[in-house]
Amino acid sequence: MTPSPFDLQSPEAYAAWRQHKLVAPAPTEAALIVEIRDPRALTPAEHGAMMARIRQWNMVLYAGTAVGADPGIPRQLGAQFGLTHLDANWLADEDGISTISVHEGGTREAYIPYTNRPIKWHTDGYYNPPGRPIRGMLLHCVRNAPTGGDNRLMDHEMAYLLLRDQNPEYIRALMQPDAMVIPERVDEVDGVRPQQGGPVFSVDRADGRLHMRYTARTRSIAWKQDAATRSAVAALEVLLAQPSPHIVHTRLKPGMGLLCNNVLHDRSGFADDPQHPRLLYRARYLDGIRG
Repeated sequence: MTPSPFDLQSPEAYAAWRQHKLVAPAPTEAALIVEIRDPRALTPAEHGAMMARIRQWNMVLYAGTAVGADPGIPRQLGAQFGLTHLDANWLADEDGISTISVHEGGTREAYIPYTNRPIKWHTDGYYNPPGRPIRGMLLHCVRNAPTGGDNRLMDHEMAYLLLRDQNPEYIRALMQPDAMVIPERVDEVDGVRPQQGGPVFSVDRADGRLHMRYTARTRSIAWKQDAATRSAVAALEVLLAQPSPHIVHTRLKPGMGLLCNNVLHDRSGFADDPQHPRLLYRARYLDGIRG
């Protein structure tokens, strides 16, 4: 069996992977963007250009001409990259796609993605059980806000690399099965969501890829209270707070979208236009991107 580069007991495998990872330049918004015609039916050249960026940086931004409100767009685009198993969370629409817009009143108002408030660094589905990780994620913009609603993006593999280079013990701590715990939640509609613990970094048994489960939120989150975990979490917070060539700033516009292997991302707050409110479609997948 080939040693995993993410195994702390395999420094040679890590060194080879690290060297390969650092061959690619740090991503920029311009480098990540692929101009496409129709996301529902990519040309071979468009698909190839998108896959090249995903192989380098685990993400790609696309800019297309499909600007209408069609929830079929993320579903049809994702299928072209092997993404077929949607994680239909309880706030998603019947087809498993989430319509992300500001909701005033009702259940969604209590959840930050459905407000205009900023969202801190996270990977999607961090509250899912270990057996149901979100491997792929897609955001498609129908309408943006007049101001704000920007995203920062960071390849989770690069976050791992930078932390491991600082101190391998950070990785050891964040790979503990009880490193990060989401407390039990009781909701009138959703019922009881049991307490869910798990690691921040783990190796996917399905394909050997690195998976990251993380949120920078400070409420409804409990970190393991040992010195190693506290130090590792603090180091990760500093890594994400300071300027870095590995952090990409972008603002999705109509027809644009993000396709990724669930990389780290955040969202700034925004001022909405009530006549033309911000609208995005979000699809979360149990699959990783293939192509």
